[in-house]
Amino acid sequence: MGTLVEEAVAGGLRDGHDEVVRLYVAACAERMAPLFVGLRAGVPGREADLDLCAESVRELWHADRPLSGVAERVRLLERFPELQPNEEGITDVADTYAFFAALCLRDALLAHSAGDADTAVSCGHVALTAMGMLDQNVPGARFMAEEQRLQSLSMCGDPSGLWDASVVAGRERFRAVSDRPTR
Repeated sequence: MGTLVEEAVAGGLRDGHDEVVRLYVAACAERMAPLFVGLRAGVPGREADLDLCAESVRELWHADRPLSGVAERVRLLERFPELQPNEEGITDVADTYAFFAALCLRDALLAHSAGDADTAVSCGHVALTAMGMLDQNVPGARFMAEEQRLQSLSMCGDPSGLWDASVVAGRERFRAVSDRPTR
């Protein structure tokens, strides 16, 4: 299967150093995190999952060094119900986007830890896939194009502007998903 990540971005990740990979995945995770945190807030028993997500995304922005405890974070994340096999598949809107957000965070943590460009590309692919689905379900939406633009922006190396743009994009995504019917 091919990837939706633009060739120039994938090439920049493969040619860049660990800090480029880390900044890229931090931004992807930041944009997707509201879809997990917002859609799972208030769900009984998920408080620790919300904390893990929020803390991990915050820590990912330390692009100058690998995170500590990544293996444990990934182990805990992989126990999330969203990442468990389900014979019936995912049909609920909130479950679908929470799945994509959790998967994106998993890939971001793994890529950040190892400085691995291929896992970073997978992280970006997850975000683009989710935004492509959102575009199909929200008339006139251009979330995928905005994700591609922000992925390209992340290659410029300015974390302050990228962080601001990622936070805004994440809020817009959450708002769009929240406005959709649940099934």
